[in-house]
Amino acid sequence: MANASNVAYLSKRGSALVCCGVFLAYCGPSQEAFDAETNRANRLASELQSAKQKEAELDARHTALLSTNEELASRLEALGQNVEALKGDRAELAERLKETQRALEALREREQQAQARLATFKNLLKRFQSMIESGKLRVRIVRNRMVVELPEGILFASGDATLKRSGHDTLKEVARVLASLDGRTFQVAGHTDNLPIRTARFPSNWDLSTSRAVNVTHFLIAQGVAPNRISAAGYADTEPVASNDTADGRRQNRRIEIVLLPNLDELPDLSSLESDA
Repeated sequence: MANASNVAYLSKRGSALVCCGVFLAYCGPSQEAFDAETNRANRLASELQSAKQKEAELDARHTALLSTNEELASRLEALGQNVEALKGDRAELAERLKETQRALEALREREQQAQARLATFKNLLKRFQSMIESGKLRVRIVRNRMVVELPEGILFASGDATLKRSGHDTLKEVARVLASLDGRTFQVAGHTDNLPIRTARFPSNWDLSTSRAVNVTHFLIAQGVAPNRISAAGYADTEPVASNDTADGRRQNRRIEIVLLPNLDELPDLSSLESDA
């Protein structure tokens, strides 16, 4: 605004001087005075031209600054949006990191449990090595559980649930090993072949397999296995390990299994399903 006023002032002043110069020429001033006024008018005209040029430059600068200001405002707005987006991404990344950490901890815990189960299994094999070599029992992994399998012939007569004297020594050795496994629980499972039994004492294979499992359980408890760490179940012929079409297959299916049950901390965590129950 100041530059525009200067330009207007110089313009008016230049016009006045030009008129003055005409008036003096008419009145007949000296040549020297006329030349001085002419030079002054020319100088003012030059200053006026310079002022107009500066005004144009300032206008151009002002326009450029306005454009730059608008550009900066747009960039700041975009930057603000990007910052908000980055904050959201950072929060999501932090949550994912926490989930990954929890999953890693759970994986490490499962690995430790697996290592503990492997150590127990190796210890079991070592403790039962002589009995395994003599054919009194075998140790297997069934559905990710350790199973001590004793054939029917060592423990019972055919169709009977009374423990044979020869089976006592075997079960005593087994009881010593089981009692030494701290914090483990067991299930004694009775199994038969598919040939039906119908006697007054055992109306079905279910009764025979269950009675055998219960008798073995009682014997193991008498040998020092804690009652709260052992249970009994009969499965009849529902879980064969060999074909019942051959005599050898049926012999393998008639057995007692002592299953090492998983501890509660080895089972999957189902607490998240409580609200759905």
